[in-house]
Amino acid sequence: MFKVNQYFDGKVVSVGFKGEALPATVGVMAPGDYEFDTSKKETMTVVSGEMTVKLPGEEAWNTYKAGDSFIVPANAIFHLKIASDVAYLCTYE
Repeated sequence: MFKVNQYFDGKVVSVGFKGEALPATVGVMAPGDYEFDTSKKETMTVVSGEMTVKLPGEEAWNTYKAGDSFIVPANAIFHLKIASDVAYLCTYE
């Protein structure tokens, strides 16, 4: 069954499901600045729009556009800046 989560007063909404190979979520984010922590390794793929990301241990912010992916290690914190609505797919290992 699906699991729906909302964060940051509903500005981030995700739907969890069992992917073909790994657990996954699909979601949307409204404009804003966000901080997330991980319990598992995450591979996030931008489906629509773009997000600017500061990954753990890095000083630079990088922008990822539709079709781009990035990896966040388990037990880490990462930061996102969203300028306009964005959709994503995230898998968990």
